[in-house]
Amino acid sequence: MANNYLFLTGKLAEQSLHRVLEAIQLENKSASFNYQIKQIGVSVAALMTPALIARRIPQVAQVDKVIVPGLCQGDLSPLANQWGVPVERGPTDLKDLPQYFGQQGKTPDLTQHNVLIFGEIVDAPDLSIDQILAKAHHFKAQGADVIDLGCLPSKPFAHMIDTVKALKAAGFQVSVDSMLAEDLLAAGQAGADYLLSLHENSLWVADQVASTPILIPAKAGNLASLYRAIEHCLKHGRAFIADPILDPIHFGLTDSIVRYHKLRKRYPNIPVMMGVGNLTELTDADTTGINAILFGLISELNINAVLATSVSQHASYAIAEADIARRIMYRAKQDQRLPRGYSAGLLGLHGRKPFPYQSVEIETMATQIKDPSFRIMVSEQGVHVYNRDGHQIHQDPYAFYPGLNVDQDASHAFYLGVELARAQIAWQLKKRYVQDEMLDWGVASLAVNDLPKIAHREASIRERMEQARSQSSLSDQPVEPV
Repeated sequence: MANNYLFLTGKLAEQSLHRVLEAIQLENKSASFNYQIKQIGVSVAALMTPALIARRIPQVAQVDKVIVPGLCQGDLSPLANQWGVPVERGPTDLKDLPQYFGQQGKTPDLTQHNVLIFGEIVDAPDLSIDQILAKAHHFKAQGADVIDLGCLPSKPFAHMIDTVKALKAAGFQVSVDSMLAEDLLAAGQAGADYLLSLHENSLWVADQVASTPILIPAKAGNLASLYRAIEHCLKHGRAFIADPILDPIHFGLTDSIVRYHKLRKRYPNIPVMMGVGNLTELTDADTTGINAILFGLISELNINAVLATSVSQHASYAIAEADIARRIMYRAKQDQRLPRGYSAGLLGLHGRKPFPYQSVEIETMATQIKDPSFRIMVSEQGVHVYNRDGHQIHQDPYAFYPGLNVDQDASHAFYLGVELARAQIAWQLKKRYVQDEMLDWGVASLAVNDLPKIAHREASIRERMEQARSQSSLSDQPVEPV
């Protein structure tokens, strides 16, 4: 039985919405639903609030679900209670409705993963306990499950034991990373959950503490020594995680990936770790793409833990990226699908569909505008600005100024400056631009309060309307003779 959907929209999008929904039903036979569209009398979807909708639509009939524009801000539960049917936000842009219905209108479940993230504080000996706790909370907020304390070579870490105890008291899982057996022994006795890194010659430490050892080769690239350490732990029923070590580019990267593959073939069921920082930190490239590729390998090889770092400025979101990457890859693997369409969290610079509207569509919409408020859109040809006075398209924001007539309107000029700068960046990078919305930088996007933005826009509109009324009133007055 087909579902009955009610779509709410504004004046400007009504005809486009009709065309998109008709196309969905023609092209996707599995998306069987009946629909009706109600235009509620506002032109901009971002100004459509639940309270406004509730006033203008007291009740609905013969509807299984109501879908409001994705830009509609506020809590939708009062509407659902008022109407007695589910109310959902659609996509931000109506042109994305085909994908929305392709997933049956469901957001992919990214709550699950099977990879532990160890967030390494590489300079722990140089930091106070309070500073380490602050960084630990930051890493945990980004997605780290375990806080790793990195010990620096030839540098004493006098407060290591107190730091481990403080982190444990604060509720963190803790690992300590050192090449010195005495450091690892002290860390284990202080209550560390994991010890990085033990090898066949230092395994005696693991026999004296409850900490889980992370095993590495005794010599770089020596899988045989790693195998011996693994066999020792298996023989004695000792929990462990094995790490063949991922090497940086031009210093053994390809061979190290082969080692991971060999290890997994030999031991299909043991827990394995990969230190991803050797690529994210040591490559001058955006870490979103590096993490996407690495976590694809991690998913295929069934690797269970990663050691992630966030030291370099260009890697400041590396742990957060690792978190979203592990969730995307887990869900795609469960669904037996390519990792596409699950999240835009790793699409920092570019968008998959940056220009949903063609230039000719925008020109058609521009002819419908009867008010002085500027609309800004981006197509493959450039940035479009239009209102009742005309339609301009340029690729340089400065080219718009002579034709905007805002030289006496500081508020609107300021607003247009902000929006045109965003639109130009979106056009250059091929990102999606939505007027009044910050650009989407994936996992690096900031959460913002939309109320000041909406209030400024409304105030600017009122100011222009008052100016227009004032000018009209003056023109109606008789002119005194000179």
